[in-house]
Amino acid sequence: MSFSYYGELCTEVYDLTKKVGQSFSGDIEYYREKLKHCKGRILEAMVGSGRVIIPLLESGLIVDGVDYSAQMLASCRYRCEARGLAPDLYQANLQELSLPHKYEAIIIPGGSFLLIEQREESIQVLKRLYEHLEPGGRLILDLFLPDNNYNSSELGRWDGTATYHLPNGDLITMEGKNVEVDLFFNQYRVSYLKYEKWRKGVLIQTELQRFAMRWYGVEEFKLILEGIGFSDVTVCTDFVDGTKPSNSNQKFVYQATKI
Repeated sequence: MSFSYYGELCTEVYDLTKKVGQSFSGDIEYYREKLKHCKGRILEAMVGSGRVIIPLLESGLIVDGVDYSAQMLASCRYRCEARGLAPDLYQANLQELSLPHKYEAIIIPGGSFLLIEQREESIQVLKRLYEHLEPGGRLILDLFLPDNNYNSSELGRWDGTATYHLPNGDLITMEGKNVEVDLFFNQYRVSYLKYEKWRKGVLIQTELQRFAMRWYGVEEFKLILEGIGFSDVTVCTDFVDGTKPSNSNQKFVYQATKI
């Protein structure tokens, strides 16, 4: 069993747990409100299987999607076609992004930016996104901080089995273990997630995913955006404009403009 980043079983679980239009803490409503006056093209980076892009398309916006995972894009395309939608979807590494359009806005919902493992890579991604914005274009994304209840004795131990029921009667079980953790100095965590698909009690498929996340301090990320060249960088919390960060359990929503 080899490593996969977003393989077939991971995508099936993702589709079950992140349904089209399923809003997390009001994020879809927030992005739709922020984008409703856009007349030009919008890009959703790390688009996944369509949870956010489809409601935006259905509201009449012009939205392209890009993702590194072929499996995620195939699911997104299938879900779009089922609704009579045909957005431009691109498979690409964001560090090397080179699309044929400039965008009035680029969004990264769901904290997905945190999945870029290396700090140098994440900065390169932000630079490529900056280059893909029109002058005056906006980058909007949300981040969160890790929970601080990590117990070092759990490192390397499989834990937390979850079971997902598929429409055809199959089951997918998932369990994970932390293999590298440095939450406060280098600000990252690496886990392994093991997926197993069962049919009538028989194991028929397995998949192992390497799952890494990197975190940023609230002010740290603002400074990173400004260092790349963004202006008017603002941060609010929990998808409510005008709110100020006050605790580590909040979602932090950044807006930044290309000069």
